[in-house]
Amino acid sequence: QVQLVESGGGLVQAGGSLRLSCGASGRTWSNYGMGWFRQAPGKEREFVAAISWRGATTYYADSVKGRFIISRDNAKNMVYLQMNNLKPEDTAIYYCAGRSGPLAVVESIQYDYWGQGTQVTVSS
Repeated sequence: QVQLVESGGGLVQAGGSLRLSCGASGRTWSNYGMGWFRQAPGKEREFVAAISWRGATTYYADSVKGRFIISRDNAKNMVYLQMNNLKPEDTAIYYCAGRSGPLAVVESIQYDYWGQGTQVTVSS
């Protein structure tokens, strides 16, 4: 059974840091592009970051560029999102996603598998 499980969310003050983790099981995730998306209350789900199967290519939303870093450890089937200098507008549920292809992509429709999400709340 294909499964993605996020962890690491929580409450943090503005300017602080969090690291989200995504554990993948059920297939060889090292061959798949992975991404992070988020959804704030009353808003649509939006792209945050993506990484290709070997980690050679990464993409970031303009709103997080320079503050967030996506990485992966294929030996452990893990994907991470290091979030630094957090802002109240980063408050959202963060979702890990996997796609049946090796490339990093920004469109949510191209992802086949989704986790349940982890809440990140940034206080001002």
